[in-house]
Amino acid sequence: MSSLRIDNRSRKTGNRGKWLGWIAAILLLILLGAVGASYLKQSKTVVEVTTARSAANAPEAALLNASGYVTPRRRSSVAAKITGKVIEVDTDEGMHVKEGQIIARLDCSESNAAIASARADKISTQASVQDLQVNLGNAERELNRTQQLTDKGLQTPQALDAAKTLVESYKARISLTKEQVTAADRKIDAAQENVNNCAIRAPFTGQVVSKDAQVGEMVSPISAGGGFTRTGIATIVDMDSNEIEVDVNESYIARVTPHQRVVATLDAYPNWQIPSHVRTIIPTADRQKATVKVRITFDKLDPRILPDMGVKVAFLGDEPPRAGTNSGPVAKALITGSAVRQQDGKSYVFLVRDGKLERRAVTLGSQRGDDVEVLAGVSEGDTLVAKSSDTLRDGQAVEIKQ
Repeated sequence: MSSLRIDNRSRKTGNRGKWLGWIAAILLLILLGAVGASYLKQSKTVVEVTTARSAANAPEAALLNASGYVTPRRRSSVAAKITGKVIEVDTDEGMHVKEGQIIARLDCSESNAAIASARADKISTQASVQDLQVNLGNAERELNRTQQLTDKGLQTPQALDAAKTLVESYKARISLTKEQVTAADRKIDAAQENVNNCAIRAPFTGQVVSKDAQVGEMVSPISAGGGFTRTGIATIVDMDSNEIEVDVNESYIARVTPHQRVVATLDAYPNWQIPSHVRTIIPTADRQKATVKVRITFDKLDPRILPDMGVKVAFLGDEPPRAGTNSGPVAKALITGSAVRQQDGKSYVFLVRDGKLERRAVTLGSQRGDDVEVLAGVSEGDTLVAKSSDTLRDGQAVEIKQ
């Protein structure tokens, strides 16, 4: 039994090892906590930023927004005046043409034959006139002899009447033949017009946007049905006549006036704002859509503006107050409305400076669409958090979203 007894020195050594283990575990937890805190301290919140813009150069608030399409005032589907076979096409898409320029030719062999026949008829008729004039001269001489013999009583009055009738007949036939010569000239002119119609010319200066016929196809001014006969040669657009056509709801048409300033934005170039103005308001409404058509003219045309492009327009009001006027405080900057937060009835924003947030109280002005004027607190060029949240704090380290 004495051999199984635990020595007091061994019991003290075991207790001491247990305490050392607890101390090591506590130190390890403290170390891990410090590392975690350091990591959390070094991690930065990623924020999306925006820049305060000049309120003087920013677009005004729109009274009305609408969408429509670019449409040219001068657009022509060029067709032939006669039915014929295409033998030559001198144009292609994108080609610039001038007024009167030949863009295609038709087979005019029949028209050439018709003009040759008309000229031959004219020559034949003119020859008949000469023959009739010779016969008229002979009839007039016979009339003179018959008149002399009748005066001497050697010829009867019936013979004199017959001689006079023959002279008048030749004169009438000569007059008729001359009229036939004139008619032959008109036939020549008609045949020549058909020859001229075989050359298809551009009606005005513009650009070809569609080539509708090829060599060998039949074209006609009217549709023959079946899809085997074309009715057009090419489509030409006067690019200098491009304008915007929009449908405005009749409930808001009172906000639109002639010559009103408009800002147009093409769907193809969303960051390009094009100054424009209202050209005319079509004085009729569409009862099906309850809209009124409005035509808008670009202040300056650009080659990037193409027919049938989608476009959004903003109808603007009067000029906004500028610096130096007595109409009220002048806005120092224009910022997006999502950057502003409210607390206790006061507005504030978060500025980003040297990678840290700075809370700044602001005084707001009027609303301009999705933007808002800042009268005090922010200057042009300041970098702001675009979308503030409740988790952001003054002095917090942040990282700008790329």
